[in-house]
Amino acid sequence: MESTLNQIDILEDKNRRAASGKIVAISISKKRGIPKTNVPSADLIENHGIEGDAHAGNWHRQVSFLALESINKMRKAGLPKLRPGAFAENITTEFIDIPNLQIGSQIKIGQDAVLEITQIGKECHSKCAIFVKIGDCVMPKEGIFAKVIKPGKIFEGDEVVVD
Repeated sequence: MESTLNQIDILEDKNRRAASGKIVAISISKKRGIPKTNVPSADLIENHGIEGDAHAGNWHRQVSFLALESINKMRKAGLPKLRPGAFAENITTEFIDIPNLQIGSQIKIGQDAVLEITQIGKECHSKCAIFVKIGDCVMPKEGIFAKVIKPGKIFEGDEVVVD
């Protein structure tokens, strides 16, 4: 009986733990609507976004996220050379089920930065070059958006924890 209770406690503890992964790329651009350039680090500014990025500002879509696993779907669909930032996402993660996170969830990155998820997916008003080439794009369905609620410097390779 005690062994069964210990197994139940272990399972419940696993379910309570936050999802975690890592940053595989940080990407910024000076203009909207274009692929972003990868950078080794970035400053997240509270209620603004990533310093120097065109999408930063006082609104609900300050920082965008896409999972490397989503990019890999598009690579397998016929675009093997796609790189992080090609979908204009700011932060590319690995090992986190980005499309199934919930609005209001908090994302802690590195030592200090905390973001809050504000939107899942987006409407695609004009078909991007990726959609035109293969007839699909993951960003509108699997990308998420967040606002910065606690500033900090983030680095490629930083741990990402979702609560």
